[in-house]
Amino acid sequence: MSYIEKKYKNNIFEIFSELSEFEKDILNLLSHKSIAYGDKIAKLCALCNKKINIILSKYYPEIKDLDDKLNIKVYLKFYYDLIDKLTDLVRNIEQFQKLDENYYNTIIDFIVNKEILINGKYRDICTKELTSFYDKETRTQIEKILIAKIENKNREFFSMGPLEEEIKKIARSYGAIDVSIKRASDEERKLMQDAYSLISYNITSEDNSEHRHEIEERLKDFLESKAYSVILKPKMIITNAKLLPD
Repeated sequence: MSYIEKKYKNNIFEIFSELSEFEKDILNLLSHKSIAYGDKIAKLCALCNKKINIILSKYYPEIKDLDDKLNIKVYLKFYYDLIDKLTDLVRNIEQFQKLDENYYNTIIDFIVNKEILINGKYRDICTKELTSFYDKETRTQIEKILIAKIENKNREFFSMGPLEEEIKKIARSYGAIDVSIKRASDEERKLMQDAYSLISYNITSEDNSEHRHEIEERLKDFLESKAYSVILKPKMIITNAKLLPD
């Protein structure tokens, strides 16, 4: 390992250590379950976003060892999701005067279960991503998706928009194309009695099941955080969320 790689690796984990303290502050604010703390949560979320962007733009590109890349990537993925959840919370605090306590509890549980997620779900996902990334046939495609994700996150941080537009932005940021929303059919209502909307999409590679899984899981988490029901089917999501006007 080169001197610069070792130095940058240490810098990355120093930032992760700082963010662990940030998590304690977030947990303290969330424990009040009050919209009065929206501004403080927004500031901490912006700080987290800034720290992660420093890692992505300055340090991570210099890390060559695959084991180190994996160990760093699992933490990055956790913080991607935490930033998404906190950004969504701030949007809703700005829009509504009161939020259900379960909304706060969902984010609290997510932070509390950080190590379980990192060593389980996120390690599995990141292992697959890195394996695909270093396969020559898929590397170019995934590089484009990762760049789009980072640019999209920076551009849309704290942006406001209707629920259907937020769904499309999330799906596109993880590699979906041709995202569409329509009314659920009678066939879909057989699968979910109160089904109202059907979200469908395509991806650039039909063989890349990993990206399909991630898109579906992200949309599922987003909709369930808003107390909607969801059923996942290949390249489509059935939900009782009313995403189209009556």
